[in-house]
Amino acid sequence: MDDGERKVCVACLQFACSDDREANVQHAERLAREAHAKGAQIVLIQELFEGYYFCQAQRGDYFERAKPRVGHPTISRMQKLAKELNMVIPVSFFEEANNAHYNSIVVIDADGTDLGLYRKSHIPDGPGYQEKFYFNPGDTGFKVFSTKYAKIGVAICWDQWFPEAARAMALMGAEILLYPTAIGSEPQDPGLYSCEHWRRVMQGHAGANVVPLIASNRVGKEIIETEHGPSEITFYGCSFIAGPTGELVATADEKNEAVLVATFDLNKIRRQRHSWGLFRDRRPHLYSVLLTSDGCLPSTNNYAY
Repeated sequence: MDDGERKVCVACLQFACSDDREANVQHAERLAREAHAKGAQIVLIQELFEGYYFCQAQRGDYFERAKPRVGHPTISRMQKLAKELNMVIPVSFFEEANNAHYNSIVVIDADGTDLGLYRKSHIPDGPGYQEKFYFNPGDTGFKVFSTKYAKIGVAICWDQWFPEAARAMALMGAEILLYPTAIGSEPQDPGLYSCEHWRRVMQGHAGANVVPLIASNRVGKEIIETEHGPSEITFYGCSFIAGPTGELVATADEKNEAVLVATFDLNKIRRQRHSWGLFRDRRPHLYSVLLTSDGCLPSTNNYAY
């Protein structure tokens, strides 16, 4: 039985951020409109695009950047844009929830409806990426959102390194995976360049789950004053769209803003995914070890000490 075509055009934005919220939101809106002109129905904007990636420093004054989800000015503005353009837009923001703070994303449907919230699950903590100072670990669990055009799974930056997150969203019915990102150089080691590693990991997620994947990253040099002096990260861009076998369909470079677009037939990909048998041949009862930190199941006393 042929279900026919169900083609969806997706877009990925990449740009350099200033530390001016209004200017960045205008920039994102301009590129979203450019994506719409190219036919995009779902557009992904990079992580925490309202300003500089402030997690280079541990500074109490940066908590002032957080805002509650309800009444958030950028979310409200993007709801109007989504409705105008008939476009799905996930919106990344620094969320304040009473005394908790999260690295969060709201998914806005094509009619401007807020479909729900995802809070980043995996929180990094290293030189230049000191997110544990600002963000509580997310408490939403992984989420899949039923939008006008597709069921989308949306996770955030460091989440993209964990195959468990991608598989969880695919099991929940995600037809496309989206990862807004802020990643670049490592202040403690200028010679460490993770871009190819970063990209290959997510290409693997696409291929392992037979779903398209979109990763949006920022570009540009950002200098933040820290308690130890200035810290600098050069964000390496290289945003991309991967197809359901992990193939690169569209890629951006390391320095320039970009609007990437690609079209996928989700019915064709669904048949491909079902025919490949990955989800048929899973053995969930053998995966209990994934619920442990050290790989040892208490019931077996399988400790290699």
